[in-house]
Amino acid sequence: MRSADTVAELVRRQWGDHRTGLRDEHHTLTHHQVAAGAAARAALLVDLMPPVPGGEPHLGILLDNTPEYPLWLSAAALAGAAVAGINPTRRGAELARDIRHTACRVLVTQRAHLPLLDGLALPGVRILVTDTEAYGELLAPYEGARPGDATLGPVRPDSRFLLSFTSGSTGAPKAALCSQGRLTAAGASLVSHFGVGRDDVHYICMPMFHGNAVIADWAPALVAGAGVALRARFSASRFLPDVRRFGATYFTYVGRAVQYLLATPPGPDDRAHRLRLGFGTEAGAVDAARFRERFGVPLVEGYGSSEGGAAIQRTPDTPTGAIGRAAPGDDLAVISSETGEECAPARFSSTGRLLNASEAVGELVNRGRSPFEGYWRNPEAEAARLRGGWYWTGDLFYRDADGFLYFAGRTDDRLRVDSENLAAAMIEHILARWERVAGVAVYAIPDPVAGDQVMAALALREGEVFDPSAFGAFLSAQADLGTKMPPRFVRVMEELPLTATNKIHRVALRRAAFHCEDPVWWRPAPGAAYEPLTPEQTKTLQETYTHHARPVL
Repeated sequence: MRSADTVAELVRRQWGDHRTGLRDEHHTLTHHQVAAGAAARAALLVDLMPPVPGGEPHLGILLDNTPEYPLWLSAAALAGAAVAGINPTRRGAELARDIRHTACRVLVTQRAHLPLLDGLALPGVRILVTDTEAYGELLAPYEGARPGDATLGPVRPDSRFLLSFTSGSTGAPKAALCSQGRLTAAGASLVSHFGVGRDDVHYICMPMFHGNAVIADWAPALVAGAGVALRARFSASRFLPDVRRFGATYFTYVGRAVQYLLATPPGPDDRAHRLRLGFGTEAGAVDAARFRERFGVPLVEGYGSSEGGAAIQRTPDTPTGAIGRAAPGDDLAVISSETGEECAPARFSSTGRLLNASEAVGELVNRGRSPFEGYWRNPEAEAARLRGGWYWTGDLFYRDADGFLYFAGRTDDRLRVDSENLAAAMIEHILARWERVAGVAVYAIPDPVAGDQVMAALALREGEVFDPSAFGAFLSAQADLGTKMPPRFVRVMEELPLTATNKIHRVALRRAAFHCEDPVWWRPAPGAAYEPLTPEQTKTLQETYTHHARPVL
């Protein structure tokens, strides 16, 4: 079959295919029914949003992962509209800002999210509530539509299709643009790389307002003609029952979700399923090995973002812990923030541990042609990404002598301790080896004099307690734990705080520092034993750190 150039063409190809195409707990639709439902919604959309000057009109989707979400994505593709995925954890003025900023003329939502919209100023926005009789009555006259019957204008590969908000943890989130052609190409690349076929079933449990679910899960399923199964919101306890019920073979993840799955009670039937692959980011080598050992499923670490500015491709010879090499057409380099030059190649011990992190870790930059398509109405952010004609990813990496790239965290998570640059992810990977820990977050808190000090939040495995002596002994045994890396402060939590996309909320941890209700342990001096931080010490330290602290955005 000829390869498709647009998402709209992929949706049209489902017409006449009566295999199961879309499922959740309550609904089962064939591929044909998905195409028919998308055509009906596209026709409604064209009537609700007549063409206006300036390109594709925008549709906002404020939904959990219900069948209406992929139906409206498909409808927008057919109609030639663009979709802004709206984050349901945003509130008040921030939520209204996201909807207004992306110029949404129609907002599709559900009754559970209506309270979020109470009192918001959304002039000119038509709101459709999918789980109401009024919605069904509005849609009914369009049920006979066929794909392609109703469009807002020509649908081309360069037609704007997605406005995906990036993390808003450091200010207002940016809406990254993605065309129909780029999304189609991304899906086709994953199909080719992972051998996705018509008999596969993609389990989407990550939120669909984020690029992880749409670009890495829904798009390859659409390209291959594979089935899609939805979970409204991620649930560790429902993961295996869902996978078995739907016959899922592929899923996407972020690191913290994997930790939650590993924290569920093990069972004798943990390998009784059809899953063959998990694809995602930030699981870490330790958790990936534990996951494969327990569930029999390899986790393939990938690299990508909603911006799509750089791509790394995994090959069969990729070493453990590495993401892969630069994808064809990309000229990727690891650049030092201090010198502006390429970082030295990584050197490893005989056991594979990084020996020269301070000189090997830098920002990943694409010096070749980048598929980055910009941000919606944010030229300043675009300029920051495209400095000097290069695409700066904002992510830290290191590279071995053979060109394989290893993820080391976000540039925002860099620490500077005693004039030495450290990557939080590097320290997290080391602390994750401790057998008592289920989750780790490492972050900077301001040093009273200059630079940063290292703080770690630990979520322990069920039944474990924090033993300061055992933790100190563990740290001493880690050959690749540099002298600046051991955490000065350790916060012991039941669960790590998460963002809406199931990533660790480091900004919340940095803001709280050691002033929290959880027990905090500290080393009064480097190399000293860990001891509990008393209320009196907390008060004294808080005054000192508050006086010297830099603002946390």
